Amino acid sequence: MKKIENKVAIITGAGRNIGKSIALAFAAEGAKIIVIDVNDADGINVVNEIKTLGSEAIYIKCDISDSTDVDNMVKSVQEKFGRVDILVNNAGITRDTLIVRMSNDDWDKVISVNLTGTFLCSRAVAKVMMTQKSGKIVNISSIVGLMGNAGQVNYSASKAGVIGLTKSLARELASRNITVNAIAPGFVESDMTAKLNSEQRKKLTDQIPLKRTANPEEIANVAKFLVSTDADYITGQIISVDGGMAF
Repeated sequence: MKKIENKVAIITGAGRNIGKSIALAFAAEGAKIIVIDVNDADGINVVNEIKTLGSEAIYIKCDISDSTDVDNMVKSVQEKFGRVDILVNNAGITRDTLIVRMSNDDWDKVISVNLTGTFLCSRAVAKVMMTQKSGKIVNISSIVGLMGNAGQVNYSASKAGVIGLTKSLARELASRNITVNAIAPGFVESDMTAKLNSEQRKKLTDQIPLKRTANPEEIANVAKFLVSTDADYITGQIISVDGGMAF
């Protein structure tokens, strides 16, 4: 039995990597997917892939750091589907460098997309879910939000902020039957890790007790659980999916 069949799911940053895997996993379970991205080609490709699975999907271009864009996006989804059952705040960017070299723009842009974008999407969708008295929100944080990482003070701060946002929002929305949880992935196979040479990859995996990186599908499987009825009594939790890095 498909556990999220006909549920309306907004997934930000769904054009590639983890977001794409989450979109495909939800679609395979019968959810109606709203693919949110800023890259038209990526977004449309994912929609076409989902349709081959026999599920419904649309693409909406949206800059999640822009409150007007976000509000208009959620309004469009509500007008088309009548409700929003699931929000996955996955979209994020990096601008890595040591703090002494980090520009104001490097800091502002990462915070604006990763943290403010999560806030804006959550705020817009929460209004819909509160009226429905139901909903599931899953935020994609990172183990660097728990551990920190040299050269990523902006990214680490943004992901730590997502953790605080998750815990507070879970308390605010619980009385309306809305759960809010976060996933903190470790190193995940992506376009970036694909460029690593064997020496760089070994240095990376040596940090991981399980001695390998995660597949995006392994993050998607946790997200799929959190938005299902199996997780109805779970809220305010941060689930690390990192091969044992952050005990």
